[in-house]
Amino acid sequence: MPNYPAVRLRPREGRRALAGAPWVFSNEAVIDAAAKSLAPGSLVRLARSDGAIVGTGYFNPHSLIAVRLLSREGNVEIDEAFFADRLKAALALRARLIAAPYYRLIHAEGDGLPGLVVDRFGAALAVQVTTAGMEGLTPIMLAALEAAVTPQIIVLKNDTPSRQLEGLTGEIRWVKGSLDGPAMLEENGARYFADLGGGQKTGWYYDQRDNRAFMASLAAGARVLDAYCYTGGFSVAAARAGASAVTGIDSSAPALALAAKAAAANGVNCRWVKADAMAELERLAATAERFGIVICDPPPFVRARKDLESGARAYRKLARLAAALVEKRGLLMLASCSHNMPAERFQQECAAGIARAGRESALIRSAGAGPDHPVHPMLPETAYLKTLVYLLD
Repeated sequence: MPNYPAVRLRPREGRRALAGAPWVFSNEAVIDAAAKSLAPGSLVRLARSDGAIVGTGYFNPHSLIAVRLLSREGNVEIDEAFFADRLKAALALRARLIAAPYYRLIHAEGDGLPGLVVDRFGAALAVQVTTAGMEGLTPIMLAALEAAVTPQIIVLKNDTPSRQLEGLTGEIRWVKGSLDGPAMLEENGARYFADLGGGQKTGWYYDQRDNRAFMASLAAGARVLDAYCYTGGFSVAAARAGASAVTGIDSSAPALALAAKAAAANGVNCRWVKADAMAELERLAATAERFGIVICDPPPFVRARKDLESGARAYRKLARLAAALVEKRGLLMLASCSHNMPAERFQQECAAGIARAGRESALIRSAGAGPDHPVHPMLPETAYLKTLVYLLD
């Protein structure tokens, strides 16, 4: 049995963890002098208050989530072979879901590897590590990735603000190979481009794959407005599906350059507008211009729980402005990637915003991320993406 120190649950605490959840919060664990002496990210065995072993994970005495479980076994060695088993399972699932090697390969707790996200772009991997525990395991994790996927390129995109909560600094580092330009990817028959080193997150949002396909299926003959278009995912898909005109709005010139590159690669025409999306929606609302489909997929408005009310107001305003631009019997898609925005509250704010625009609506689709973003069944709050599609009067 590995000689990992034990961290105990307090008496009558840790009910979710005992029922199968992989998290133990700091107020549920005994954080005594021995626990405080452990380095952040130390591998531990989690035990009940009576000493019975619950599983193996890693521990951070300074984090709100004190223990993140890697296994429900108490005698497992967290080594390269452990990662190899998890990667084998993840690869097998993606092979059943998606034919081409362009997908999220590891989705943290959903794939049994908390603190780790890996996006695959053919022969390139973009890797994000968000916890002290996974940071300490990075060398063996990378070795397992190398053996399982044999990538030509690996970039550590460790620049997420959440790392600060774990006492980690940010970095972007090319572990193997490098790219002078963007990586190419394929999705739903289209070609796109992602900046793995300098783009948002890992450079691409695979989570919207199915939602892009759905909106494209409704786009034939429609004028489409894509707010917060980033690198053109929804815009190019709609243009390929026969939209009569497509306008994409984003505040990032580099993102719009990649969007234009994608449009050219797919042989379609889109109009790109560099502007603050909310301000541009307000400007358009004052004109007579209307669209058959309006798509709004903004960055998170609720980055922390303290931002809930201000973020809710922002989603309500976005829904109001966007709804005013939709022609009669047109479609409006609103999305939130804020995991701190509850799905029910998001739907309430969207409905309120649409009503304030003087429009009646029917919700025709409610969806989340694609199946290459599995959610741990005991952590429903990690189902962060919420996408709503409305038919407006």
